[in-house]
Amino acid sequence: MALASAVLFGASAPFAKLLLGSVDPQALAGLLYLGAGVGLAAVHGSRSALRIEAPEAPLRRSDAPWLLAVVLFGGVAGPLLLMLGLARTSAASGSLLLNLEGLATMGIAWVVFRENVDRRLLLGAAAILAGAVALSWQGQGVHFDAGGGLIALACLAWGVDNNLTRKLSSADPVVIALTKGLVAGGANLAIALARGASLPPPGMIGFAAVVGFLGVGVSLVLFVFALRHLGSARTGAYFSLAPFIGAVVALVLLPEPVPPQLVVAALLMGVGLWLHLAERHDHEHSHEAMGHEHGHVHDEHHHHDHDGPVTEPHSHWHRHQPMRHKHVHYPDLHHRHGHG
Repeated sequence: MALASAVLFGASAPFAKLLLGSVDPQALAGLLYLGAGVGLAAVHGSRSALRIEAPEAPLRRSDAPWLLAVVLFGGVAGPLLLMLGLARTSAASGSLLLNLEGLATMGIAWVVFRENVDRRLLLGAAAILAGAVALSWQGQGVHFDAGGGLIALACLAWGVDNNLTRKLSSADPVVIALTKGLVAGGANLAIALARGASLPPPGMIGFAAVVGFLGVGVSLVLFVFALRHLGSARTGAYFSLAPFIGAVVALVLLPEPVPPQLVVAALLMGVGLWLHLAERHDHEHSHEAMGHEHGHVHDEHHHHDHDGPVTEPHSHWHRHQPMRHKHVHYPDLHHRHGHG
């Protein structure tokens, strides 16, 4: 799910670049997120109309502060900074610089939220950072233009967003993504129109909506699922594939040369991604008693009883009893323990 999310998001950057010559950057950011929100709202509505019950926990009132922060950082600031940055740099370079989002996500998860990051992941992060530096090398030293700086700030905003979204990852990802899309997209579009920007022709609006639905909406739903199972740091690491997809699509769609530093950057970032994907985390660990609600099946971590027959997966409030065991795991909903 993390890799599929990366493919969809990475491919969306060069397609968005095609529209930037004709559409105001902030208006485009709004249209992309509105496309995601409206598309997912249609999916959610059809699911209800067809009485297809999703085995997901609903958002609660206590989730509101986290959701508001996610919308502001990831839905308003992040896409606006990205569109402004893409308007000032090449699509291929901009796509590869998006790797910084993974580093920001992992750094915040490690330093602020104390999520475990082992030596292999740190080496992978170093390789990705080296690739970003190689991408910006101009012969006499490292040079980040205004576009690169704005994209880096977008990555920082999304790094904060990704770590905060982990707090919501037990709830329905479709509802999270459609709320983020509608609120953030509406805010960016309203601000752009208030500044004097004009709407593009209907054909461009439709194109932006499709790109937003797939590259933002569906990608975000998959990303939230991945956060639930992998934690912020590892999901961000796997998501580092996105810039490679974006760079390849950009070079196919747009007449841009392939500079040597782009090839070097791609190799370094590829090594970093491989180090992340080859990780194996296995040790004896303890689970404390806890209660929460999320979609689940009755596996080794879910041994509770029901009053009658149930279908799986399903969602309800349940409690976990203390237990200790050993198996391969990631910092998912049930494995956010400390390490010595």
